[in-house]
Amino acid sequence: MCGIAGLITKREDKQDLIKKMSERIKHRGPDGEGYFIDGDIALAHRRLSIIDLSTGNQPMFNEDETIVTVYNGEIYNYLELKQELISKGHVFNTSSDTEVLVHGYEEWKSELPKHLRGMFAFAIYDKNTKELFLARDNFGIKPLYYAYMNNTFMFASEIKAFLDLPDFKKEFNDSILQAFLEFSFVPTNETFFKGVYRLDAGSTLIYKDGSITIDKYFKLDFKEENQSFDSAVDMIANIMNDSVKHHLLSDVEVGSFLSSGIDSSYLVSLAKPNKTYTVGYDIDKYDEVKYAKDLADKLNITNKSKIITKEEYMNSLNDIFYYLDEPTSDPAAISLYFVAKLASNDVKVVLSGEGADEFFGGYNIYRYDVDLGIYNKLPYFIRHFFSNIAKLLPEFKGINFLIRRGEKPENYYIGVNRNFSEKMARKVLKEKYPLKGIDVAKEVYQEYSDFSDINKMQAIDINYWLMKDILLKADRMTMASSLEGRVPFIDKEVFNVAKTLPIEYKVTKENTKVALREAAKKVIPTEAYKKKKLGFPVPIREWIKDEDVYSEIYKTLNNEVANKYFDTKVLNKMLWQHKNNKKDNYRKIWTIFCFLKWYDIFFKEEND
Repeated sequence: MCGIAGLITKREDKQDLIKKMSERIKHRGPDGEGYFIDGDIALAHRRLSIIDLSTGNQPMFNEDETIVTVYNGEIYNYLELKQELISKGHVFNTSSDTEVLVHGYEEWKSELPKHLRGMFAFAIYDKNTKELFLARDNFGIKPLYYAYMNNTFMFASEIKAFLDLPDFKKEFNDSILQAFLEFSFVPTNETFFKGVYRLDAGSTLIYKDGSITIDKYFKLDFKEENQSFDSAVDMIANIMNDSVKHHLLSDVEVGSFLSSGIDSSYLVSLAKPNKTYTVGYDIDKYDEVKYAKDLADKLNITNKSKIITKEEYMNSLNDIFYYLDEPTSDPAAISLYFVAKLASNDVKVVLSGEGADEFFGGYNIYRYDVDLGIYNKLPYFIRHFFSNIAKLLPEFKGINFLIRRGEKPENYYIGVNRNFSEKMARKVLKEKYPLKGIDVAKEVYQEYSDFSDINKMQAIDINYWLMKDILLKADRMTMASSLEGRVPFIDKEVFNVAKTLPIEYKVTKENTKVALREAAKKVIPTEAYKKKKLGFPVPIREWIKDEDVYSEIYKTLNNEVANKYFDTKVLNKMLWQHKNNKKDNYRKIWTIFCFLKWYDIFFKEEND
């Protein structure tokens, strides 16, 4: 795992600038650095040594040094690709997976990413054509941002690499603020830094002579196949065995995160790493440590754990939002930060269980479509009438049920963890912003218009919740501790199995991830395969009511920036309601608080 950066500019101080970019992302690769400067282009690489420790340094070249690459990630099928390329006449000088990229580009050009199985973000520069080629993996496991400002093209693993460039203009982009509130993270390829974009997952970018061309090489597809349940379970078991085997490929020790749930328990039971890591909290229902230790003991492996205190959690926020680059109110980001720090004391690589819910149908909301309860048996036009009435009413417990059951997903569903309703977001914001949550999701709904409602919801959750929140925090929080996180569920071969499953093998009236649970049951020696989803449970709901946290949040919700963008009277009412147990507003409060903390780190000086 590494960090990459680069720029194309006419400026004479490219060497100083590329080193500044590299220094900003040093945490991604503290084991080494490498540079390439030629004419107008400068590339940088920060290395975290995982494979081919002795000869895997970057930038890396082809035989005549006309093709050069800097790359972040792991290519899990690189040994197979290497043999294929050797058979076509290519000569390899290292044992690194990186070299597959330069020879693969020679052979396949822009089709290269379609041949790769893994997680990656890379840049390839062709000296002969003066063309820069960028690519990002199918599901966006590894990040890549770019901007074109003042005739300078720049790219990097993290936005912060741009901050020291004289041609970079740092300007807050408020146009996506309402969409952020509704999603609770940045759901667009446009970022809060005006002019900075993330390259979308499964996409390539070609830059040449001031022109940017973006192409999408991978799109999600769902193709249900007629198969028996037992056959489906066997396919899942086989592909997960295969994926874990590939994700264990390393020249250094691989550990694993371990919670109390099925996903990480399944991975650990398959991989049996010597070291596992768990975090918890000193409130019983938020503590997963005892469950993780029980599984580790049964597998005869080590489990190290840490209880995160309220004070540690709150004091870590500034560091965390700096590393994140983009704001998110997902409380699990902080848990990930601490479990990554714990693991980094022992290992450089860990397995993690992200992606199983999105691929295999792990969210309870998916069950509504198959749960034919009394209300669902009412004719749609009646439910739709009640839904329209509910939209006009103030928020109350159960209102979302009425709205959801009387609407098609494309009219309301923007993700499993939707935060603010459109109505409430507009109430809390001082200005009206052009981009609503449902506008963001419109493109996905158009693409999947002929699919089932559950497939539509899965497509939304994979494209937004998984790609733009879960994987962002997983990458940033592991890289903050110079740790490589690997996600065996988020593998293109695993998805090729998951996409064929009939709906009833994903969700039923009684359960979620039905076929996956059955496959996991065969190898997990505890009853973790039965557990309901907890994610990374965090006691924010309770802590906000404590005087110390309440006071900090109150102060933040009434600062200068809060007054600029939000109706603070509404914010204060929401906070009071929550503290006094009148209404559970913790997610909305925490979202705005996190945004303001993030803003303070990256944009505060502009308002001083």
